[in-house]
Order: sequence, then C-alpha cells, then structure tokens
Amino acid sequence: MRLVKLLANLGYGSRKEMQQAIRYGWVTDRKGNQLKADAKTDHEDILFDDEPLDPAHGVVILMNKPLGYVCSTKDQGRLVYDLLPDRFRMRKPVLSTIGRLDKETSGALLFTDDGTFLHQVISPKSNVPKVYEVTLDRPMNGSEAALFASGEMMLENEQKPLKPADLDVIDGTHARLTLHEGRYHQVRRMFAATGNHVTDLARSRIGALTLEGVDEGQWKILTEDDKAQIFS
Repeated sequence: MRLVKLLANLGYGSRKEMQQAIRYGWVTDRKGNQLKADAKTDHEDILFDDEPLDPAHGVVILMNKPLGYVCSTKDQGRLVYDLLPDRFRMRKPVLSTIGRLDKETSGALLFTDDGTFLHQVISPKSNVPKVYEVTLDRPMNGSEAALFASGEMMLENEQKPLKPADLDVIDGTHARLTLHEGRYHQVRRMFAATGNHVTDLARSRIGALTLEGVDEGQWKILTEDDKAQIFS
C-alpha cells in the first residue's frame, strides 16, 4: 500500500494532508531518513512526527470503560471514542466496538477494525463467556442461581429462553454473573424479572481476558497472546 494511502487509512489525515506531511518531512524511518510517497518501508519502521505508527488493519483494543460513556460515534454526550486518539475514529476500515456496554455499565470493552474477528467473538459458536460484577438494590431471594442456570428463563417480550448463566453469590446484594450470550440489557432484565434492581454493573472479563493493568478510562492494544485469551 502506498504510504499516503496507509497514513490516510490510519486516520492521520486526508490523502492531501498526508502528501503535505511527507513533503514537509514529518514521515521518516527509524533512522531519521525522510520517506517519499512511494516508499516501501515496513510498517513497524515508519515514524509519523517521530512517533511509531498505530497498528495496521487487524488491531484489537481493550478499554476499561467508565460510567457515563456511550458506545457510539454519533450520539450526543460523552462517547467511548472520546477516550481514544482522535485519529482512531477516522480509521478505514472503521474501528467498531465488539458488542456494547450501556451508559450506566463500566468495564471491559473491545474495539476492532477486523470484521472477521468481531464476528468470531460475538458468534454463538465461539461461546465466549462474559463476566459481570453486579450490585443490587435489595438482597437476593435465593432462587436466582437455579433460575439463571436452568436454560428456561424467559425475558419479557422475547420468544426464546436464555442460555444457562452462572451466578456466584458474593453476599446478599453482590454477585458475579457469567453469560454466554449478549441480549439487550440482559443482566439488568434478568434481575428485574426476579423483582430486584441492579444499581451498579461492571464487566470484568471477556473469555479469560481481564482488565489487569488497564485503569478506568484507559486502553491498550492487545497482543496475539491477549487475543487468544478471549477464546480460552
């Protein structure tokens, strides 16, 4: 791929702007040599304004999403994309969230520009578990674990029962819930069906991938080993 197109696809600017950046000497190799528009330098050896390029197509990002942020590029208010460098919003292919967390849910959120990887994660065949830390308004009644694990629980206005889910009760108002699917507001609706209300909700794990080392509002680019943990 020509250098101008590569930089534009990574969101650094338009092709015209990238042509100017190359002309002005902002794009170099690691030895400081100015690169030309037709350069065939390896991706990892290219610097833009003395900084390494963002990863090429196929990037996967893990974010520790704070409360109050929306998984959208268009809604009003605070967006999860505001926590990433501006250029990430301009990448081609687009950088999309893998599933969503609602505004009042925090925790592990994945992004990728790889449609194949995205569908692999969300596919029912992959059976990737998602773990949620739940705080409730009132103590549980004791029947929740059996109900959630039954595979027979129906949510309001749905025609298909939920897949079995694992509930680990920590104390009367705190629990850890592992889901193997991702329906709309599923955790909140499950507890609402038992007569309770979720007051705090955070996703702590996707597969075997945790948020270790990623503080609230921060993010990291996943290595191949990290990505493999999602399917572990």
